[in-house]
Amino acid sequence: MAVIINLDQEREKEQPDALTRLCDLVQDDLENVNRLIIENMHSPVELIPQLAGHIIAAGGKRLRPVLTLAAAQMCGYHGQRHAALAACVEFIHTATLLHDDVVDESTLRRGEASANVLWGNKASVLVGDFLFSRAFQLMVADGNLRVLEILSAASAIIAEGEVLQLMTSNDTATSEQAYLEVIMGKTAALFAAACEVGAVVADRPKKEHEALGSYGMNLGIAFQLIDDALDYSAKQENLGKTIGDDFREGKITLPVILAFLRGDESERDFWRRTLERQEQDDADLRQAIQLMERHGTLKDTVQRAAHYGAIARDALGIFPDSAEKRALTDVVEFVIRRGH
Repeated sequence: MAVIINLDQEREKEQPDALTRLCDLVQDDLENVNRLIIENMHSPVELIPQLAGHIIAAGGKRLRPVLTLAAAQMCGYHGQRHAALAACVEFIHTATLLHDDVVDESTLRRGEASANVLWGNKASVLVGDFLFSRAFQLMVADGNLRVLEILSAASAIIAEGEVLQLMTSNDTATSEQAYLEVIMGKTAALFAAACEVGAVVADRPKKEHEALGSYGMNLGIAFQLIDDALDYSAKQENLGKTIGDDFREGKITLPVILAFLRGDESERDFWRRTLERQEQDDADLRQAIQLMERHGTLKDTVQRAAHYGAIARDALGIFPDSAEKRALTDVVEFVIRRGH
């Protein structure tokens, strides 16, 4: 494993990463998406574009809208509808980030002060609501009922996933299946919708809609699994995040679930004290990581991600070879490699 990681790191020095290559393929459309985002953030209420602009600017490489653009392009679409729908996807994602930071009482977002710290919880929630509303305006403007069905359903599923996560927080009895239901809702559903609408605007057959939905769903699961493993990794600092946020918030993620199941009774008492009762001291995070390393739960979480990544890659098998298909395939490996 270590040798493979070192070779990958050497290759990354020589060529752009897979996400950069994917972004390059849709660069012109992505610039159009960014223009639409700025236009649709506008409001005579000054705080709205100010706060929304802050979090959107900290949003990284816009993976989800890029997936919409690349999926449409792979399906042979040559119009402009996919750009507005990609902007819609980004607004849904950004709205959920604003709400998540309030719920989680987060202070940082990609290394910058979170919106709720700068403007308060009330403003963050209300601007999140504004962005959801803008997303639905963009859906309606597209005029396709199937697009509206896919993206509105994803919005509802995301909310359900967040509520499920709230219900499982601090509960060390949470099963792996319950955890998967949480991440399928709160993360993977939007990945799936972002990809599927690419096939819809291209007017492709239903089997291609389903294939891209499967690709997005499994990529999203892999993405979240790696994120949850990274929360206990020093690599978090490179991503502008602090190590152990999930631990401090009492979130029950797969590395914790596996460590709890594999541990003895004294170790389970540790998890109950720190996560259920939230009785933590400065040494507890280090002990949590040591327990995960002892039982191999971080490695196994990455292996679970690789499994879902393989399903995502296989879902693209029905599409003919193209630069977009190759880039979408490579993005799966890019997502998983973050955990190495």
